[in-house]
Amino acid sequence: QVQLVESGGGLVQAGGSLRLSCAASGRTFSSYAMGWFRQAPGKEREFVAAITQSGGRTYYADSVKGRFTISRDNAKNTVYLQMNSLKPEDTAVYYCAADLLYTGSLYRSYHYWGQGTQVTVSS
Repeated sequence: QVQLVESGGGLVQAGGSLRLSCAASGRTFSSYAMGWFRQAPGKEREFVAAITQSGGRTYYADSVKGRFTISRDNAKNTVYLQMNSLKPEDTAVYYCAADLLYTGSLYRSYHYWGQGTQVTVSS
């Protein structure tokens, strides 16, 4: 089992940047594929990015390609989401997720979730 804690959210102007972090407990972090999702008020949770256990492959939603970068540091049990060129439509609660077997965009396939961190982008 793994526990996840996100940090790094906040208020930023459009065009700005933020870096989210997700710290995982446990010694087997490198066994988990990791994902970032977001949920805006009144909307379904949507996929943002995912990364395989080794970090060798990454996946992105079309809406964030070229602006967001997912990475991980297995020595620090942490996954990151670097967000550049932020837009007001990026405003949401951002969640990290982990799964031993699945790397992808389906949020129902991830077994472990953090509590979320709020990102607000002002115009």
